[in-house]
Amino acid sequence: MKVGDTLPPLEIPVTRTLIVAGAIASRDYQDVHHDAALAQEKGSPDIFMNILTTNGLVGRYITDHLGPRAVLRKVAIRLGAPNYPGDTMTLTGTVTAVSGTTVEIRVVGANGLGHHVSGTVTAEVPA
Repeated sequence: MKVGDTLPPLEIPVTRTLIVAGAIASRDYQDVHHDAALAQEKGSPDIFMNILTTNGLVGRYITDHLGPRAVLRKVAIRLGAPNYPGDTMTLTGTVTAVSGTTVEIRVVGANGLGHHVSGTVTAEVPA
Protein backbone atom coordinates (compact mmCIF):
# COMPACT_ATOMS: atom_id res chain seq x y z
CA MET A 1 0.00 0.00 0.00
CA LYS A 2 1.07 3.53 -0.68
CA VAL A 3 -0.26 7.00 0.04
CA GLY A 4 -3.08 7.83 -2.37
CA ASP A 5 -4.25 4.25 -2.84
CA THR A 6 -8.02 3.90 -2.62
CA LEU A 7 -10.07 1.07 -1.17
CA PRO A 8 -12.97 -0.30 -3.18
CA PRO A 9 -16.29 1.16 -2.02
CA LEU A 10 -18.58 -0.87 0.22
CA GLU A 11 -22.33 -0.32 -0.04
CA ILE A 12 -24.30 -1.10 3.10
CA PRO A 13 -28.10 -1.12 2.91
CA VAL A 14 -29.38 0.70 5.99
CA THR A 15 -32.26 -1.47 7.15
CA ARG A 16 -34.45 -1.12 10.18
CA THR A 17 -33.11 -4.49 11.35
CA LEU A 18 -29.47 -3.33 11.05
CA ILE A 19 -30.20 -0.18 13.06
CA VAL A 20 -32.05 -2.00 15.85
CA ALA A 21 -29.63 -4.95 15.95
CA GLY A 22 -26.65 -2.60 16.16
CA ALA A 23 -28.23 -0.67 19.01
CA ILE A 24 -29.05 -3.86 20.92
CA ALA A 25 -25.61 -5.37 20.31
CA SER A 26 -23.95 -2.23 21.69
CA ARG A 27 -26.43 -1.98 24.60
CA ASP A 28 -27.68 1.38 23.40
CA TYR A 29 -31.34 1.30 24.37
CA GLN A 30 -32.15 4.91 23.52
CA ASP A 31 -35.60 4.94 21.96
CA VAL A 32 -34.46 6.89 18.87
CA HIS A 33 -32.65 3.72 17.71
CA HIS A 34 -35.64 1.36 17.89
CA ASP A 35 -38.97 3.17 18.30
CA ALA A 36 -40.08 5.18 15.26
CA ALA A 37 -42.96 6.91 17.04
CA LEU A 38 -40.76 8.13 19.90
CA ALA A 39 -38.01 9.16 17.47
CA GLN A 40 -40.61 11.23 15.61
CA GLU A 41 -41.80 12.81 18.87
CA LYS A 42 -38.19 13.93 19.40
CA GLY A 43 -38.04 15.53 15.94
CA SER A 44 -36.50 12.77 13.83
CA PRO A 45 -38.36 11.43 10.79
CA ASP A 46 -37.53 7.84 11.83
CA ILE A 47 -35.15 5.77 13.92
CA PHE A 48 -31.47 6.24 13.09
CA MET A 49 -28.19 4.37 13.42
CA ASN A 50 -26.07 4.87 16.54
CA ILE A 51 -22.37 5.76 16.47
CA LEU A 52 -21.30 2.38 17.83
CA THR A 53 -22.86 0.57 14.87
CA THR A 54 -21.22 3.03 12.51
CA ASN A 55 -17.88 2.50 14.26
CA GLY A 56 -18.22 -1.25 13.83
CA LEU A 57 -19.07 -0.91 10.14
CA VAL A 58 -16.05 1.34 9.58
CA GLY A 59 -13.84 -1.24 11.31
CA ARG A 60 -15.32 -4.02 9.19
CA TYR A 61 -14.67 -2.01 6.03
CA ILE A 62 -10.99 -1.61 6.90
CA THR A 63 -10.37 -5.19 8.06
CA ASP A 64 -12.25 -6.64 5.07
CA HIS A 65 -9.74 -4.84 2.87
CA LEU A 66 -6.56 -5.29 4.94
CA GLY A 67 -7.23 -8.89 5.92
CA PRO A 68 -7.84 -10.86 9.11
CA ARG A 69 -4.38 -10.17 10.56
CA ALA A 70 -4.90 -6.39 10.55
CA VAL A 71 -5.19 -4.78 13.97
CA LEU A 72 -7.09 -1.52 14.34
CA ARG A 73 -4.97 0.77 16.51
CA LYS A 74 -7.07 3.93 16.34
CA VAL A 75 -10.50 4.82 14.98
CA ALA A 76 -11.30 8.54 15.02
CA ILE A 77 -14.67 9.27 13.42
CA ARG A 78 -17.32 11.98 13.43
CA LEU A 79 -20.96 11.62 12.56
CA GLY A 80 -22.79 13.89 10.15
CA ALA A 81 -26.07 13.14 8.37
CA PRO A 82 -28.12 10.39 10.07
CA ASN A 83 -28.45 6.90 8.61
CA TYR A 84 -32.20 6.25 8.29
CA PRO A 85 -33.87 2.99 7.21
CA GLY A 86 -34.20 2.60 3.47
CA ASP A 87 -31.01 4.47 2.59
CA THR A 88 -27.63 3.06 1.60
CA MET A 89 -24.32 4.06 3.14
CA THR A 90 -21.32 3.82 0.83
CA LEU A 91 -17.96 3.62 2.57
CA THR A 92 -14.84 4.78 0.74
CA GLY A 93 -11.26 4.99 1.88
CA THR A 94 -7.97 6.58 0.86
CA VAL A 95 -4.54 5.76 2.28
CA THR A 96 -3.11 8.94 3.82
CA ALA A 97 0.05 7.59 5.50
CA VAL A 98 2.20 4.47 5.57
CA SER A 99 5.01 3.81 8.03
CA GLY A 100 6.45 0.32 8.20
CA THR A 101 3.54 -2.00 8.95
CA THR A 102 1.22 0.84 9.99
CA VAL A 103 -1.25 2.44 7.61
CA GLU A 104 -3.64 5.38 8.08
CA ILE A 105 -6.78 5.48 5.99
CA ARG A 106 -9.22 8.38 5.58
CA VAL A 107 -12.75 6.96 5.58
CA VAL A 108 -15.98 8.57 4.43
CA GLY A 109 -19.43 7.01 4.63
CA ALA A 110 -21.99 8.80 2.48
CA ASN A 111 -25.75 8.33 2.24
CA GLY A 112 -28.58 10.11 0.44
CA LEU A 113 -28.37 13.05 2.86
CA GLY A 114 -24.60 13.59 2.69
CA HIS A 115 -21.68 12.36 4.75
CA HIS A 116 -22.85 10.12 7.57
CA VAL A 117 -19.35 9.47 8.91
CA SER A 118 -15.85 10.75 8.25
CA GLY A 119 -12.54 10.23 9.94
CA THR A 120 -9.35 8.19 10.00
CA VAL A 121 -8.43 4.65 10.93
CA THR A 122 -4.91 3.62 11.86
CA ALA A 123 -4.17 -0.06 11.47
CA GLU A 124 -1.19 -2.34 11.78
CA VAL A 125 -0.80 -4.95 9.07
CA PRO A 126 1.76 -7.59 10.07
CA ALA A 127 4.10 -8.63 7.28
